Amino acid sequence: MRLRRQTIANIVGIEGVGLHSGIYTKLEFHPAAAGEGIQFVRTDLRSLRVPALQASTTALDYATSVGKDDVSIGTVEHLLSALLASGITDVDLMIDGPEVPVVDGSALPFMHLIDAAGTRELEGDLWPIRVSRPIEVRDGDKSITIKPSNRLVINYSIDFDHPLIRRQSHRFVFGEDDFVSEIAPARTFGFMREVDKLRAVGLAKGGSVENCVVLDDEGVMNGPLRFDDEFVRHKMLDLIGDLALLGRPLAGEITAHKAGHALHSRLVEQILRQPETEPIQEQDVARRHAPTPA
Repeated sequence: MRLRRQTIANIVGIEGVGLHSGIYTKLEFHPAAAGEGIQFVRTDLRSLRVPALQASTTALDYATSVGKDDVSIGTVEHLLSALLASGITDVDLMIDGPEVPVVDGSALPFMHLIDAAGTRELEGDLWPIRVSRPIEVRDGDKSITIKPSNRLVINYSIDFDHPLIRRQSHRFVFGEDDFVSEIAPARTFGFMREVDKLRAVGLAKGGSVENCVVLDDEGVMNGPLRFDDEFVRHKMLDLIGDLALLGRPLAGEITAHKAGHALHSRLVEQILRQPETEPIQEQDVARRHAPTPA
């Protein structure tokens, strides 16, 4: 269960509009040294560094933002999910604006970017976090829980009052299922009836049929879908990106129902507060494979 630290092998970049700000930004991945972690670097603001950690979280309205000293970087979750799934532990994310490019609304462009960059092993290991007892966070009928496990398993369900969505659920097991084919392509989605309200409060300024699955009252306006259950898969993608703010991989079985960024963030906070939270040790692996006494 011990993981080798990794960075990217070559500088790569991508550019595009921010989903909520509508601002066009450029993003580059630069190799980083072991122990540097994942950091955003605002190249337009004297290279201010913002660690991709829970302590840096500044906003959770329809997306996750991190920031420092009144400077923020928005909609980080799709990018962070790709980094976590790729095993990248240390990288500088050079960005010249306030929001990560949304590209097509999924994590797939970032996975392709990491693949093009290649990876390079660094000195040192990273132990995943394991919770030793269940943790539950609720808000009305929304909930998210985690229980002990020696791998990361996610069970997610959603329930929308829309004829195309209704109830959807999906299960994903890290190390067993394929993130690139099963989760990364799932795009963010929005409802036409909410567009005016969102834009009135400064959100969704860059949203379009090119970077978001758009639904009217009957169905999808810009189909086809990539999966029949693309909506719940994207919620899982968001969760994985929010879990990256732990700063280390996580082992545990998560069950989420109608959760979102706010509940994801509260779960991450609770995990970090648990005094029993501990890294998986090699003896745990040996114990799992030891023969059972007769």
